[in-house]
Amino acid sequence: MSDPRTTPSIFTRGAVDLSALRAPAPSPSSASRPAESAAPDGPSSPIPGGLPGGVAPETIIDVTETNFQTAVLERSLSTPVILDFWADWCEPCKQLSPILERLAHEGGGSWVLGKVDVDANPRLAQALRVQGIPMVVAVVNGQLVEGFTGVLPESQVKQYVDAVLKAGGISVEAPEDPRLDAADDALMGGDLDEAEAAYRKILAEHPADAAAESGLAQVELYRRISGGDAASAVAKAEAAPDDIDAQRLAADVEVLSGEADKAYARLVALVKRTSGDERDAVRKHLLSLFSVAGPDDPAVASARRALASALF
Repeated sequence: MSDPRTTPSIFTRGAVDLSALRAPAPSPSSASRPAESAAPDGPSSPIPGGLPGGVAPETIIDVTETNFQTAVLERSLSTPVILDFWADWCEPCKQLSPILERLAHEGGGSWVLGKVDVDANPRLAQALRVQGIPMVVAVVNGQLVEGFTGVLPESQVKQYVDAVLKAGGISVEAPEDPRLDAADDALMGGDLDEAEAAYRKILAEHPADAAAESGLAQVELYRRISGGDAASAVAKAEAAPDDIDAQRLAADVEVLSGEADKAYARLVALVKRTSGDERDAVRKHLLSLFSVAGPDDPAVASARRALASALF
C-alpha cells in the first residue's frame, strides 16, 4: 500500500459498484449466532489517535469485510457513513484519524465514522480501489461519495464532512455568502486559481469574512508546498535550524499533515532567534498559518499568546 505525501487527490462519485460488496447469505454454521454488531460493547480494536475516555459506539465503528453490508451499506440508508482507511504502520493515518474522530464526536451521531484497517481487510480495500492511505470516502444512501487521499487540515476535513451531510439530506449551517460554497468546491477539487479568485472577490466586499480568509490562506499554503520538496522539508529544517526558508516550509508541511501545534511552536521559536526584517517575515508567515485554521481554533489562541510573549 503506497503512502502518498502529495496534495490529496479526489475520487469520483459512483466510481465503485457497492452492490458487489453485499455479503452473501449466512452459512448454516453462522445462522444460529447473533448478527455481528456494527458497534460491539466494550473496547474496540486499536484505533490510531482514539479519543480519551472513548466515544459512543454509534459514532465510531470498526468496519470489516464481514460486517460491511450491515455496518455501512444498510446503515448509510439512514445515516451517512464516512470510511477512514488506515494501517498501524501509516504515520499520516495517525495524523488524520484524530481529526476525523474528533469531528465524529462533535457530530453527535449525525454521521458515523467507519474505521477500516487495510491490512486486516485487504479484499475490502481492493474492492474500494484504495491506492494509498490514509484514504477517506463516504457512503450515503448506499452510494459512494467522492473523498480524498492524504492528510488535510481540520478546516478542510470539516468542509468534506459538511458536504457529505448535505449529500445525505442533513441540514448543516450554510455560509452567509453562497459564493463560498463554489470557492470551497474549487479548493477541494484542486483548482487553486479559481478558488483564489472566488475568495478574493468575497474578501473585496467583506474584508472580515473569516471563512474566505481561511480559504485564501489554504490556497497560498498549497502553492508553497507544491513549490518545494515537501517530503524532506522537516528533515532539512531539523538539520538547519537557522535556515528561515527551510523552517517556514517545514511549518507548512506540518500544518498540512495535521501537526499545526508543531508548526506554530517551530515558528515561534524562530521568531525568538531572529530580528529585523527576518523576524517580521517569520511573524507574517505564522499569521498566515493561523488564518488556515481560523480564529476559533484553540491551538491558534495558545500560539498567539506564545507569539506575543516572543515579540515583547
